[in-house]
Amino acid sequence: MTSPEGGGPGTPAPLAPLPPSAPLPASAASDLVLPRYGAGALSDVVPSALAALGVEGEHDLLGLPPSDRYVVMLVDGLGWHLLHRHAEDAPFLTGEGRIRRSLTVGAPSTTSTSLASLGTGLPPGRHGIVGYTMAIPGTDRLLNTLRWDTTVEPLVWQPHQTAFERGVQAGVAVTTVSRKAFRGSGITVAGLRGGEFVPADSAGQATAGTVEASRRGDRSLVYLYEGDLDWTGHRAGVNSPAWRHQLSALDHFAARLRSALPADVVLLVTGDHGMLDVAPDRRVDVDSAPQLRAGVRMVGGDPRLRYLYTHEGAAGDVVATWRERLGDGALVLGRDEAIATGWFGEVEDRVRPRIGDVVIAALDETAVECRRDFPMEPLMVGWHGSLTAEEMLVPLVVAD
Repeated sequence: MTSPEGGGPGTPAPLAPLPPSAPLPASAASDLVLPRYGAGALSDVVPSALAALGVEGEHDLLGLPPSDRYVVMLVDGLGWHLLHRHAEDAPFLTGEGRIRRSLTVGAPSTTSTSLASLGTGLPPGRHGIVGYTMAIPGTDRLLNTLRWDTTVEPLVWQPHQTAFERGVQAGVAVTTVSRKAFRGSGITVAGLRGGEFVPADSAGQATAGTVEASRRGDRSLVYLYEGDLDWTGHRAGVNSPAWRHQLSALDHFAARLRSALPADVVLLVTGDHGMLDVAPDRRVDVDSAPQLRAGVRMVGGDPRLRYLYTHEGAAGDVVATWRERLGDGALVLGRDEAIATGWFGEVEDRVRPRIGDVVIAALDETAVECRRDFPMEPLMVGWHGSLTAEEMLVPLVVAD
């Protein structure tokens, strides 16, 4: 039987390089956008809003207008480049003066990591949600951070006080408006705890819940989550008519929300990551050749920022194998190298083993799938997770 990569029975196939893509600069790392933790990152949004609300000890790093009431709307999958590319589909969000600047998200550029960064005000290396899936140290299991493992205590996994909790402590009426299924979930408790939770499973419920919550107390902060744009991008792709229609629907929702909110409320809109489409011939399956699995005991992360957890002493060989396979399509680093880049910010000792022994960061339209362990991956059109500008940059929209 011939292997998927070619070659005869029992003979490891030669590792064919990926087909050519857009030319890359001489230095692969120059294609990456480094997170601007403390200088214009997603993790700076809530601390800056608290400072604008007058909370002592908080710092406005983003130049937000002073107000007694803030709504922070996070749109899953709203990238800086995507919004500008399709500005005609989002006239409210891209209205004159509303897009104040770009923000970087953290690494990986994936939802669970970004939600925890937003809620805690910390980089991933401190809050510890360093991927969609990541190793549970001391086990051969992965933690799926959007589904969560009931044997993992969220308050132990992420022990730091959140920015929302600091707001409550300072007397701010803090409210989360999100899907009912997210109430009490692992990621909510770990990264977004603090204040009241208002369930909302429709645009109407989200609008009404946000407006009511914004009127609470003398000072209020409302966090609103919207996830349909990301869902559409994953399944139809960001270059699809469906995605553009969803962006238009989002824009109408944001405009209606702004008109329904009290005049003294400042509405911020941002994203948790961008997205790009990955063609079938740019995808590599971990199980497509025996060499690619050699030395690997577990696969985590995302297809655009893959974590390989290796057997003891195998990391160096795994790095070499994957560098040969992916060539200029990805940056393949050992864990210590990846941490030294600053991608995760300061990394606490308890967090280090959650990051893969080998980290694969896609540079172009490459994705590293693990179809055996994650059978949904080949069905997705749009992806995110790596450190390219398309994935890392999100807008900061201010509608006051």
